[in-house]
Amino acid sequence: MRGLNRFQIIGNLGRDPEMRYTPNGKPVTSFTVAVTRQWVKPDGERAEKAEWFNVVAWDRLAEICGQQLTKGSLVYVEGRLETRSWESENGQKHFRTEIIANEMIILERRSHAAEPAPAETPAPEAAPVTAPAEEPPAAPAT
Repeated sequence: MRGLNRFQIIGNLGRDPEMRYTPNGKPVTSFTVAVTRQWVKPDGERAEKAEWFNVVAWDRLAEICGQQLTKGSLVYVEGRLETRSWESENGQKHFRTEIIANEMIILERRSHAAEPAPAETPAPEAAPVTAPAEEPPAAPAT
Protein backbone atom coordinates (compact mmCIF):
# COMPACT_ATOMS: atom_id res chain seq x y z
CA MET A 1 0.00 0.00 0.00
CA ARG A 2 1.24 3.50 -0.85
CA GLY A 3 1.79 6.07 1.88
CA LEU A 4 0.44 9.62 2.01
CA ASN A 5 2.51 12.69 2.85
CA ARG A 6 0.20 15.65 2.24
CA PHE A 7 0.16 18.76 4.36
CA GLN A 8 -2.22 21.73 4.08
CA ILE A 9 -2.09 24.97 6.04
CA ILE A 10 -3.75 28.38 5.99
CA GLY A 11 -1.92 31.14 7.81
CA ASN A 12 0.00 34.39 7.64
CA LEU A 13 3.59 34.90 6.52
CA GLY A 14 5.84 35.76 9.44
CA ARG A 15 8.43 37.52 7.28
CA ASP A 16 9.06 38.44 3.68
CA PRO A 17 10.06 35.43 1.55
CA GLU A 18 13.75 34.85 0.87
CA MET A 19 14.43 33.90 -2.76
CA ARG A 20 17.76 32.55 -3.94
CA TYR A 21 19.14 30.34 -6.69
CA THR A 22 21.00 27.03 -6.43
CA PRO A 23 24.42 26.78 -8.11
CA ASN A 24 22.56 25.19 -11.08
CA GLY A 25 20.34 28.27 -11.38
CA LYS A 26 17.20 26.67 -9.91
CA PRO A 27 15.04 29.19 -7.96
CA VAL A 28 14.13 28.37 -4.36
CA THR A 29 12.11 30.53 -1.94
CA SER A 30 11.78 30.06 1.82
CA PHE A 31 9.28 31.65 4.16
CA THR A 32 7.51 31.01 7.45
CA VAL A 33 3.76 30.71 8.00
CA ALA A 34 2.01 31.13 11.35
CA VAL A 35 -1.18 29.11 11.83
CA THR A 36 -3.18 30.34 14.79
CA ARG A 37 -5.73 28.28 16.66
CA GLN A 38 -8.16 29.66 19.20
CA TRP A 39 -10.20 27.95 21.88
CA VAL A 40 -12.14 28.67 25.05
CA LYS A 41 -10.67 27.34 28.29
CA PRO A 42 -12.94 25.59 30.82
CA ASP A 43 -13.02 28.80 32.87
CA GLY A 44 -14.44 30.67 29.85
CA GLU A 45 -11.24 32.54 29.04
CA ARG A 46 -10.24 32.68 25.36
CA ALA A 47 -6.84 31.27 24.48
CA GLU A 48 -4.74 31.46 21.32
CA LYS A 49 -1.59 29.70 20.13
CA ALA A 50 0.39 30.04 16.91
CA GLU A 51 2.32 27.20 15.30
CA TRP A 52 5.11 28.19 12.92
CA PHE A 53 5.89 26.26 9.75
CA ASN A 54 8.91 26.55 7.48
CA VAL A 55 7.90 26.46 3.80
CA VAL A 56 10.13 25.92 0.76
CA ALA A 57 9.00 26.43 -2.83
CA TRP A 58 10.99 25.49 -5.95
CA ASP A 59 11.08 26.48 -9.63
CA ARG A 60 8.21 28.61 -10.97
CA LEU A 61 6.30 28.46 -7.67
CA ALA A 62 9.42 29.83 -5.93
CA GLU A 63 9.48 32.79 -8.33
CA ILE A 64 5.79 33.50 -7.80
CA CYS A 65 6.11 33.30 -4.01
CA GLY A 66 9.12 35.61 -4.08
CA GLN A 67 7.30 38.17 -6.23
CA GLN A 68 3.77 38.03 -4.80
CA LEU A 69 4.08 37.32 -1.08
CA THR A 70 4.98 39.73 1.72
CA LYS A 71 5.05 39.57 5.50
CA GLY A 72 1.48 39.23 6.76
CA SER A 73 0.04 37.73 3.53
CA LEU A 74 -2.75 35.23 4.20
CA VAL A 75 -1.99 32.09 2.19
CA TYR A 76 -3.03 28.50 1.61
CA VAL A 77 -0.04 26.19 1.18
CA GLU A 78 -0.17 22.54 0.19
CA GLY A 79 2.81 20.23 -0.03
CA ARG A 80 4.69 17.42 1.65
CA LEU A 81 6.64 17.34 4.91
CA GLU A 82 10.35 16.73 4.58
CA THR A 83 13.02 16.67 7.27
CA ARG A 84 16.60 17.40 6.33
CA SER A 85 19.67 17.13 8.51
CA TRP A 86 23.17 18.54 8.45
CA GLU A 87 26.19 18.71 10.67
CA SER A 88 27.66 22.05 11.74
CA GLU A 89 31.38 22.81 11.75
CA ASN A 90 31.59 21.93 15.44
CA GLY A 91 30.08 18.48 14.76
CA GLN A 92 26.60 19.20 16.10
CA LYS A 93 23.79 17.53 14.17
CA HIS A 94 20.84 19.77 13.15
CA PHE A 95 17.38 18.87 11.86
CA ARG A 96 14.78 21.01 10.11
CA THR A 97 11.28 19.94 9.08
CA GLU A 98 9.82 21.89 6.17
CA ILE A 99 6.75 21.90 3.98
CA ILE A 100 7.89 21.47 0.38
CA ALA A 101 5.14 23.43 -1.36
CA ASN A 102 3.55 22.23 -4.58
CA GLU A 103 0.63 24.68 -4.44
CA MET A 104 0.11 28.14 -2.96
CA ILE A 105 -2.97 30.38 -3.11
CA ILE A 106 -3.02 33.97 -1.89
CA LEU A 107 -6.22 34.36 0.12
CA GLU A 108 -5.84 38.08 0.76
CA ARG A 109 -4.13 40.70 -1.34
CA ARG A 110 -2.10 42.81 1.09
CA SER A 111 -1.84 45.73 -1.35
CA HIS A 112 -5.64 45.95 -1.49
CA ALA A 113 -6.25 45.14 2.17
CA ALA A 114 -5.03 48.56 3.31
CA GLU A 115 -7.29 50.41 0.86
CA PRO A 116 -10.94 50.91 1.74
CA ALA A 117 -13.13 49.15 -0.80
CA PRO A 118 -16.07 51.00 -2.37
CA ALA A 119 -19.40 49.82 -0.93
CA GLU A 120 -20.63 48.46 -4.26
CA THR A 121 -17.46 46.40 -4.92
CA PRO A 122 -17.73 42.78 -3.73
CA ALA A 123 -14.83 41.33 -1.73
CA PRO A 124 -12.17 39.73 -3.97
CA GLU A 125 -12.25 35.95 -4.20
CA ALA A 126 -9.22 33.80 -3.47
CA ALA A 127 -7.17 33.34 -6.62
CA PRO A 128 -4.48 30.75 -7.33
CA VAL A 129 -1.11 32.38 -7.77
CA THR A 130 0.09 29.90 -10.33
CA ALA A 131 -0.98 32.51 -12.89
CA PRO A 132 -0.97 36.29 -12.39
CA ALA A 133 -4.40 37.70 -11.60
CA GLU A 134 -5.90 39.75 -14.41
CA GLU A 135 -7.70 43.02 -13.91
CA PRO A 136 -11.38 42.90 -14.90
CA PRO A 137 -12.13 44.62 -18.22
CA ALA A 138 -13.13 48.26 -17.95
CA ALA A 139 -16.83 48.96 -18.22
CA PRO A 140 -17.81 50.57 -21.56
CA ALA A 141 -18.42 54.31 -21.37
CA THR A 142 -22.05 55.30 -21.85
